[in-house]
Formats: sequence, C-alpha cells, structure tokens
Amino acid sequence: MTKVITYGTFDLFHEGHYRLLQRAKALGDYLIVGVTTEEYDKARGKLNVVDSLVTRIENVRKSGFADEIIIEESGGQKFTDIKKYNVDIFTVGSDWVGCFDYLKDYCEVVYLERTKDISSTMLRQENSHIQRIGIIGTGRIASRFVVEAKLVSGVSTQGVYNPHTESAKSFADRWEINWYADMEHFYADIDVVYIATPHETHYSYIKDALNHGKHVICEKPMVLKRQQAEELFNLAKEKGLILFEGIKTAYCPGFHKLLGIAASGSIGAIRNIEACFTKLEKPDTRELTDIKYGGSFTELGSYIMLPVLKLLGEEYTDYRFESLRGENGLDVFTKVSFTYPHALATLTCGLGVKSEGRLLISGTNGYIVAEAPWWKTSYFEVHYEDASHVQKYSDTYLGDGLRYEVSDFLTKLRGNESSNFKLTAEDSIFMADMMEKFLVEQGRKI
Repeated sequence: MTKVITYGTFDLFHEGHYRLLQRAKALGDYLIVGVTTEEYDKARGKLNVVDSLVTRIENVRKSGFADEIIIEESGGQKFTDIKKYNVDIFTVGSDWVGCFDYLKDYCEVVYLERTKDISSTMLRQENSHIQRIGIIGTGRIASRFVVEAKLVSGVSTQGVYNPHTESAKSFADRWEINWYADMEHFYADIDVVYIATPHETHYSYIKDALNHGKHVICEKPMVLKRQQAEELFNLAKEKGLILFEGIKTAYCPGFHKLLGIAASGSIGAIRNIEACFTKLEKPDTRELTDIKYGGSFTELGSYIMLPVLKLLGEEYTDYRFESLRGENGLDVFTKVSFTYPHALATLTCGLGVKSEGRLLISGTNGYIVAEAPWWKTSYFEVHYEDASHVQKYSDTYLGDGLRYEVSDFLTKLRGNESSNFKLTAEDSIFMADMMEKFLVEQGRKI
C-alpha cells in the first residue's frame, strides 16, 4: 500500500483545495492530510485565517479524499509524521517548489501544479469568498506581492496583465497564473486589481479599474497630483469600492506599536522627527533614468513622510526641499524640512547617496529611536534623561511585509473599519500633494 501525506491550512475551503486533495489521493492508496493549528499558522506567518480548526478539518473530511486527518502543530512535525506513518510520498502545491526537498532523503516528494482559476463561488457565505487578485505590472514588487499574498488567507492571485505581452507570459509562467493580453478579459476574471507599474501610469490604471467595478490596491506613490488623488477617492466612494495605497510600513505591527508609544505621552510632547531612508540603486534602473518621474523623493518620499504625517498631522506652517542631483538632473539625495507650530521635522531619502537610516522622535521627556530599517520596524528603544533608563520594544515583521497590507485590505473589504486609521484617504491625498509640490519645484512638468 502506497501512503501519501499532505499538509495545509484549508481555510475558506475552495475548489483549489479540492483539486489538490483529489490529485494527492491519486498518487497512492491511502491519503493522510495534516491540517494546521491557528498557533502554527501564526508562527509561520500565515495571516487572516477565518475558519476554526474544527471547521477546516470538517471541510477536508467532506471532500471524501482523506483516509486520515491529523493536526500539524509545528514545522518539524513533517519529518516525524513521515517516519511515524511510514509515508511513501509527501506532496504539496507547486507554490512551494524546492521548499521541502530536504524530505527527499526519507520519501518521494511531489509538487502538484497549483489551480490557476479559483472560482468566486465558495463553499461558504458570499462575504467570505476568495478574492481573486489580478496584477497589472511585472516588475520586482509584483513578484514579491505574489509570494506574500499566498500567505494571506482569503486571496488568490489569478492572473497578470502587461501591455508587453512577453513580460506577462514570462511572469505568468514563473508564478503559474494566467496572463492576459486583453484588459476586458482580465477584469472579467478578477475581483481586485493590484497595480505595480511605473508611477505615472497609476492614475489611468486606477481609474479604469474603478470604472470596471474593481477594488484597487496600488503601489506607492499612488498618484503624483493632489487633484488626481481627490478624484480617485471620490470615484471609489461613489461606486462603493475600496481604493488602497500600498505603503507597507503603514500596516506593519512594529511601526504601529512605535506610533502608539510616541503618541502616548511617555516621551512628553513631540517636538522633532527625523527620518532617513537611503539605498544605492544601480545607475541604469528606472528610478535613476526616468527623467520625468524618477529620483529619490518619488521613490522613497512616501516612507519618510509617513511618521511625520501620523504624529504631527497635515497642518505644517512651512516646508522646504533641498536636493543633490545627478548628471541627468534627477535627485539622488533629497532633504525635506517641515515646520509645525510646535515641532520640526527633517526627512532624508537617497538613491545615490548612502546615509544612516534611522527614525528619531524627540519629545520633552525623552526620545524614541528605531535604527535602519525602521520602515520594517521590528525593534525600537525609548530613552530618557537618565541614560540608564531605556525601554526596549520588539514586534514581528514577516517576509517583505506586503502580507500586512493585503491582510488589512481584506479586513476593510469585509466591512471592518478598525484598521482604517493606518493610512487614510486624507493621508494619501497629502502625500500626492507633496509629490506634486516637489516635482513642480524640480521643474518637471507633470
């Protein structure tokens, strides 16, 4: 008798799960299915699991393919289970190709092709159905999004569109999703659009998606003009849709813990904020060659403005930009200064100059410091006049962090407004306004 074992969360049980179990069963005579606990899901970075363990086990049982169901409680359990149950074949979906090759010393390892087309009709109530995401764009962030999205329960990356069809085909083949040459077919197959294209294309893609009745997650900066941001948020509201700007720092748990401590009064009244984010890009990248829309501030300005906006608000009394430019005129290093009635802020970003990247929040009783990469906050300290008095805080930051924004997007989509404060429409409009002011000062016509 050939024994087969597979594992999964099996949340919001859908036809992709059904097909995987069906093909796993076909590999042998006896199928063992491991269903993960809530605690293990959290430990391995799986977010937004909706169904209870009991419900998930019952749905696997109802499929009719499992001869035996076990509980998976830890990562090291797979090896133990293979030995314990005398397993001949270990199998999982092809999303995990290579991840379990270490088990080949103990049994055969089979990666099953993922189900590309997840139906919007689930085995649950309508408000919990799987959200099918379509990606526009095939750059670096789009690839990272695919990896992160699969770790959020309740979404499935359905397909990709790029006007350059060869890029779309290549991306789709890599991630085992559909590619589209026709936008109407693309929209027909999805519920949510994720936009990961160059900055200047965001406005038209967002507007088109909203007019097709699709919710939108758009990479930062969402748009580069205040009027465009206002127009798009009004359009989304008019159509009852969600427009969501993807600044991952805004949704990461550690950053929100930091904001909470800063706003609690523990360091007194906030009087100064310094934020720096620099990275060295290759000279031939889009960020340093796009004469009209490239440069340091359009690429990184959203991050450095975020803590100032959340802690000091929009009502500054003065601002100033100072930039160092490369040979082609693009800013390779930019400093932004804000003056508020009772506080100052100095923000620095760079793509061609490297600096110490930290976030410093100074108050009348003490200060908070988060070292680089503070935009992925996992640790920070609170210091006081007494140098021996230091409070240390930490929190998780999993993977590339995109899973947090996807999770919060789903929360909002399901009607829960509890995370709206993390990045509001007003915040996004403010950032678009500052982008526009910067580009105008740089002499770039937009």
